[in-house]
Amino acid sequence: MVVVAGEALVDVVPAPVDGYFEMAPGGSPANVAVGLSRLGVRARLLARIAEDMLGVRIREHLAANGVELDHAVTATEQTSLALVAVGPDGGATYDFRVDGTADWQWTPAELDGALDGPVVAVHSGSLALTTPPGAAALRELLSRAAATATVSYDPNCRPMLMGEPADVLGGVHELLAVADVVKVSAEDLEWLHPGRTPESVLEDWLGRGPALVAVTLGGDGVIAGTAAGLRSRRPGVPVQVVDTVGAGDTYSAALLAGLHRRGLLGADARPALRAIDEPTLDALLDEAAVAAAITCSRRGADPPTADELLSPRP
Repeated sequence: MVVVAGEALVDVVPAPVDGYFEMAPGGSPANVAVGLSRLGVRARLLARIAEDMLGVRIREHLAANGVELDHAVTATEQTSLALVAVGPDGGATYDFRVDGTADWQWTPAELDGALDGPVVAVHSGSLALTTPPGAAALRELLSRAAATATVSYDPNCRPMLMGEPADVLGGVHELLAVADVVKVSAEDLEWLHPGRTPESVLEDWLGRGPALVAVTLGGDGVIAGTAAGLRSRRPGVPVQVVDTVGAGDTYSAALLAGLHRRGLLGADARPALRAIDEPTLDALLDEAAVAAAITCSRRGADPPTADELLSPRP
């Protein structure tokens, strides 16, 4: 089982009819949990989900996709909203309505037992790890998880809400020290490390503890490396982009699912993960790129199933 911790909110996205909007369940960690479940990996979501009308829809969506909600908190606060704008190239930008909403109010007691059971990995990232007061409790959970499970991390930066890049970067470095698998976008790195190349940041981050770091470059593919010295550059997957909503989350889910399928998750598998060979690394990166491309070809955060991902492509 993979535990995913963080926000489960509602995306307000442009509808096919101009001038209208649709509401769809979202939030980076929730999208990762759905992506994992669709790829055949048991996923437990640690989320604070409101009892309001939108929260009910979020729960229904997650449950319908097989995400386990036995450790989700029923919150009294309202559901968070992410307002999404889609550019001519399909790229998404975000605005938020999150003051005092459910996702950020974690207490340590609410996370008791969160790692019980056959948990081989814990994933988190985005706003839940930077938004007080609950961020501290989730960051402590990741530190605790490192003793028994693979820790996966995606900064998934949201500049509008995260504050100054230099302040955020200090927290990123703290999490790199406990993370085994890190996925980050070039767009994130431009904000966190202005003026530095993705290649230079890759080398920096690999020296801070992770076994594997992948830097996604949008349509230009990915560069990745391992602490053991492997370096890889894989091409992008050509696709007609509808929008990029959820693409990075799908990449994280597919990367974790690929590691799970190969028996490379869990504390006991940490030496094997750190010793991953080049063909395995490239196959993992290619699978994740295909999964993200499928999501880009569809409206909203709609990650592929295992059959869609692993079937031969025309």
